[in-house]
Amino acid sequence: MTWLVARVCQRRVQSSSVFNSAATTKRFTSKNATNSPPITAVLPKPRLDYRAISNSIVYKSHNAFNRKFPLPVGALQSIARSYAEQKELSGQLDFKRHTQSVLGDRIRTIKDPTEKQAVLGEAKALKIEIMLLEEKLVAVEEKLLGLALHLPNDTHPEVPIGPEDAAVTLSTHGPPVTPSNPERDHVAIGHALGLFDFGAAAVVTGSSWYYLLNEAAFLENALTNYAISIALKHGFQFIMTPDVVRGDLALRCGFQPRDYNSDHPASQMYQIADSSPELVLSGTAEIPLAGMFANKIFAENTLPVKVVGLGRSFRAEAGSRGADTRGLYRVHQFSKVELFVVCEEDSSAQYLEEIRKIQIEIFEGLNFPFRILDMPTEELGASAYRKYDMEAWMPGRGAWGEISSASNCTDYQARRLHIRYRGRFAPSSQTQAPIPFAHTLNGTAAAIPRLIIALLENGARFDEQGKPSDLDLPVILKPFWLGTSDIVRWV
Repeated sequence: MTWLVARVCQRRVQSSSVFNSAATTKRFTSKNATNSPPITAVLPKPRLDYRAISNSIVYKSHNAFNRKFPLPVGALQSIARSYAEQKELSGQLDFKRHTQSVLGDRIRTIKDPTEKQAVLGEAKALKIEIMLLEEKLVAVEEKLLGLALHLPNDTHPEVPIGPEDAAVTLSTHGPPVTPSNPERDHVAIGHALGLFDFGAAAVVTGSSWYYLLNEAAFLENALTNYAISIALKHGFQFIMTPDVVRGDLALRCGFQPRDYNSDHPASQMYQIADSSPELVLSGTAEIPLAGMFANKIFAENTLPVKVVGLGRSFRAEAGSRGADTRGLYRVHQFSKVELFVVCEEDSSAQYLEEIRKIQIEIFEGLNFPFRILDMPTEELGASAYRKYDMEAWMPGRGAWGEISSASNCTDYQARRLHIRYRGRFAPSSQTQAPIPFAHTLNGTAAAIPRLIIALLENGARFDEQGKPSDLDLPVILKPFWLGTSDIVRWV
């Protein structure tokens, strides 16, 4: 199998017009890229709430503007018109199908051949009318879905409005901040202590890839198992996820595998060449974890479902932000422990706070300075209703660096993946009332390279000549440490 790489800066999906148009998967180049996302027949089309959109056009417009989601001109008004047309066509179809049924019953009782022939002609003409209405309804529904898929999730009223620097610090944790010091740069520390090999990785794969050696390799293993152990303590079920997913699934979760609106379509994900339907390397375990529950209806009293997944995350966008590309900070592949929750629609705010508390517990155990931010509208991506970021102080970089996030996606993913549940007052089969969509949440328990940076830059010790000599690592990791080390001091 040939691996095909296409790159673009990572962005949450901002526009996607088609889930239901056929597209031929080709070997990717900017010249032969398809101009609509690939689809699969595995899942039904997304079920979006057109009524709610049509009834809140002003809010939806302001919300998209605040989140920096450019909408096609007149998109919201077109949604309202198309929804009205859909309802009108559906009403006409229902009436004509009822008439067709009445005619069928009448034909079976007619004895006179002449009268029967006349009614048969009437039925034939009605059949053609129904067929034409059905074709028109399908076209309107496709247009309606394509327009509605441009919209991001709604936004929590307490979310700050604006760009990244509008984030609000909710709390700070850990020991006092160590002053900025370029000698604490994790790349220099790792080189001095024999922890990384970027040169060999560049030869084997390319830039922004790496080898973890010796204590760094042990540290990844310890961090992974430590984070999983905390999640298990809080009732999460451990899952090893696939690292390859359908491109359509990533799109439904709020990630755009390819930028189909660009003059030179590229990707934030690695595509597998000649795969049909298109397969991609997962950018986060959130995607396969969400996919586990696709097209499922949970029985009464079975929610919440809480899972913690371990997977490799692949990001084709590494190398796009200058100084942020140094060392381990922005790489193409890394291990990631992900928390994922499916819950009833009235309890997602509660579980967002639960995820945040678990993340605080994990990072407080690692004994470095970190802070919690309530992220502003322009940082929410497509799917998040509210998002918290966790940033660790990295003195070698002289800056705070993101190590984790937690997002409440409400029903954004569930409507696209068809994740539903029967509650205490679920409709009976006779009522035909809709079954509610679940809410989904996700949070990073451990993004390994960023945690290694924070631990090295805060925990390195230096000899009399000012050269890195040893590491102070949190004793909480010791039970998860394999092998021995003469440079680690447990504190």
